[in-house]
Amino acid sequence: MTEIVVVPHTHWDREWYLPFQRFRMGLVRMLDEVLDTMAADPAYRFTMDGQLAAIEDYLEIRPERRADIERFVTEGRFAAGPWLILSDEFLCSGETLMRNLEYGLRGARALGGAMEVGYLPDQFGHCAQMPQILTLAGLTVACLWRGVPASVRRDMFAWRGADGTVIPTRYLPDGYGNAVGLFSGPPEALPERVAAFTAAMRPWRPEGPLLAMYGADHSAPAADITAAGLPLATLHEFLRSGAPPAGLPVVEGELRSHARANILPGVVSARVPLKHAMGHAERTLTRYAEPLSALWAPDDGAARRMIELAWRGVIACSGHDSVTGCGADETARQVAARIAEAGQIGQAVVDMVSASLAREAGRDRLVVVNPSPYPRAGLVLIDLPEARGRLAGHDGRAVPSQVLGRAPTLLDESVLDDLTRLLGRVHERELFGHEIVSWYAEGDLFTVVVSRHATTGYRYADLRTAVLDAAANRPGPWRVRTVAEPVVTVAARVEVPAFGRTILAAVPEEPPTTADVPPVRVEGHILDNGLLRAEVMADGTLELTTAGGLRAGGVGRIVDGGDVGDTYNHAPPAEDRLISTPSSVTVTRTAEGPLVGVLEVTRTYDWPVRAEDRRQAPGIPGAVSGGRGRAVETAVAVVTTRVESRAGEPYVRLAVTVDNPCRDHRVRWHAGLPRAAEESFAEGQYAVVRRGTAAEGGGGEEPLPTFPAEGFAAAGGLAVLLGHVMEYELVAPPGGGAAGEMALTLLRAVGFLSRNDNPLRDEPAGPQIATPDAQCPGPLTTRFAVHLYEGTWDGAGLPRLAEDHRLDLLAVPGAAPAALPAPLPPPEPRLEIGGAGVVLGALREREGWLEVRLVAECPTATEAVVAGRFTEARLADGLGRRLRPLPAADGTVRVSLRPFEVATLHLS
Repeated sequence: MTEIVVVPHTHWDREWYLPFQRFRMGLVRMLDEVLDTMAADPAYRFTMDGQLAAIEDYLEIRPERRADIERFVTEGRFAAGPWLILSDEFLCSGETLMRNLEYGLRGARALGGAMEVGYLPDQFGHCAQMPQILTLAGLTVACLWRGVPASVRRDMFAWRGADGTVIPTRYLPDGYGNAVGLFSGPPEALPERVAAFTAAMRPWRPEGPLLAMYGADHSAPAADITAAGLPLATLHEFLRSGAPPAGLPVVEGELRSHARANILPGVVSARVPLKHAMGHAERTLTRYAEPLSALWAPDDGAARRMIELAWRGVIACSGHDSVTGCGADETARQVAARIAEAGQIGQAVVDMVSASLAREAGRDRLVVVNPSPYPRAGLVLIDLPEARGRLAGHDGRAVPSQVLGRAPTLLDESVLDDLTRLLGRVHERELFGHEIVSWYAEGDLFTVVVSRHATTGYRYADLRTAVLDAAANRPGPWRVRTVAEPVVTVAARVEVPAFGRTILAAVPEEPPTTADVPPVRVEGHILDNGLLRAEVMADGTLELTTAGGLRAGGVGRIVDGGDVGDTYNHAPPAEDRLISTPSSVTVTRTAEGPLVGVLEVTRTYDWPVRAEDRRQAPGIPGAVSGGRGRAVETAVAVVTTRVESRAGEPYVRLAVTVDNPCRDHRVRWHAGLPRAAEESFAEGQYAVVRRGTAAEGGGGEEPLPTFPAEGFAAAGGLAVLLGHVMEYELVAPPGGGAAGEMALTLLRAVGFLSRNDNPLRDEPAGPQIATPDAQCPGPLTTRFAVHLYEGTWDGAGLPRLAEDHRLDLLAVPGAAPAALPAPLPPPEPRLEIGGAGVVLGALREREGWLEVRLVAECPTATEAVVAGRFTEARLADGLGRRLRPLPAADGTVRVSLRPFEVATLHLS
């Protein structure tokens, strides 16, 4: 009976089929029981699921038990961390995973020590950079369940990550509860149960003690298990007790095989608004709030604290039952609210930095900030007084610009019996969302002139006196008119240095200035900027052609098909009906160049309103179960695509809005490839992963070849540049072979958390609970870009193009009370990062240093070059611990990087 070691534990979903607070009451009861047992029995051990959040959630309710937890953690009997939360590794960024470990390890060590094991018990597959992420945090062993390929026939293998980092990895055959029934039943039958467990597990580990994971979801291990005489350990004690054996089989890259367990890939496309929100929040934090506050407001302690709050919110929502959307509707609503709050906190920090920059420029000026670590030229949109409708740089030359529209000047006209009521509408200087400039009275008319960005002085007391005097001199009624200064909305192409700023001045309108790149031409249904030509065809799809003649047709074909699956797995009905031909197509020109041209394509479709079935889901009136086909009844669905071409950009920007009136279906955007492809390349989590047109099956679910991508997905000379994680697929012809199309999932409308009879999955993934919100009714807009390229993804520079598309230049109107004297200051860089394939992961202020995370997103070795205003540089690990100094001559540091290596630098 000593062949096994028992690890008592629990798996705690922070939120899932119940919202967080309802699960937390069960958590309190469970940990009360565990801590009482540990206090009474010094031999008892407990592993808290690899995530610190559950302990923090508990201590918010039971702060008096912190001393107990600290004692048991210090004694090594209670394993805490290393993660803050068990994230879905494909639905958050690589930086979110790094911060997750940072917060989890720091918090666990504050309790007395962290579990030094990369425990990943229930995530739906594992990303290619996880071995490096764990190693950078100082962890030397991983332990996981899902995603392991069929080639693994032992319970341990060497997992080699995208950069070549290798970490010994313990595989959990039968999952994290492989010994959940070990102590169930009469005590005298325990030897037989141990023997059965040993017989089942010994083929996976011919020699040595077997790992018996005794625990289950949302429950405490039995309190009396030490009486059985079996050795107990925490997972930390078991996996850190000896060196891993030599000669382990090697598994490379991401783990997304269906062979050993379900990986539930449909979560990537369930409740897609959550994915939109997560991408926005992460982008706001990592590429605007943190770096801009570090570079432009480094001493602001409030900003650092706000950023920490935002990070905690993002990390908590990255949980594998949170951002995935596979929980109840109540849970999803709360997750959406928390992600939005994290993004709002990040935006508040951006607002603070913007206000600081605005105070350094007069009201007739515009500060443009570059969020990228290399020089960029891009478009900004700004409202200017019509009398000063152009922008000029420090050299006095006009900036290339285009008027996009003129705002209405009459904002309001109303009749007031008592003129003094006007003062109730005024909030200091604000009136109808504008700033008051001046006012005057003529007869029975009182006029207030406002501006979006007033440049004159103002005192509320002066306005109040004028209103009171007018009311005293003439009784009502009064006509009150609010008039805005004539304003034009201008698109300007601005050059900004690396992580720097350019200050421009509003000047009187002059003849248009020629841009440094070919203009956008709009002719009929064609947009052409000299780099990429986009023509809207009769069916509403695009034909794209590069200057070199590379062509892609059928770009933007919309395909609607049935979905009788659930939030975990897409499943087409047995009698599916695909709708791809629109009922009507209209094309409208909304911008005519020369800097930006826009065509709006509106298509209508007749989509089946729901799935139809001969059976009804038990206990849920009106809900189908399984689904055999699609309804004959249809509804009109409107799909609007905004096609935008900008001067100097080699891609076309798309905003696709689906106004969804139907249920039980999947809507995908298709694009023909310039050349057939048997593989794709997708960026995400600090790596670019190569994938084929099929997935390995065998574990109880249909291995659909749909995959996640975060930054871009590319195949056959076509790349889609993304703003958040999306699901994509290379669509091969029915008989197999190379793919001729790529498909992006725009939305997946399903009505159940999990179906007991999902046609493409053997077993339920959770309780069968109706989720009407997961049908995603109403309008949903997805933004991305399409780029055609020759050669390889790295030769085409896709990582940098993806960043240019994803990150807008930040335009801040000046706010100094008076115009500052000319000349304008020259453009000012702050920090520049170069090197083939080198991208920025994060930049923040940390303990008086500037911390810079670099990633070599390229398949060959490269050198990163960092230049800025620093005199000292050090290499650090993933947790920010400084390792060794680096030469930093003349404010420049050079770092050699292997392919896909992540490096963290500290600059003084």
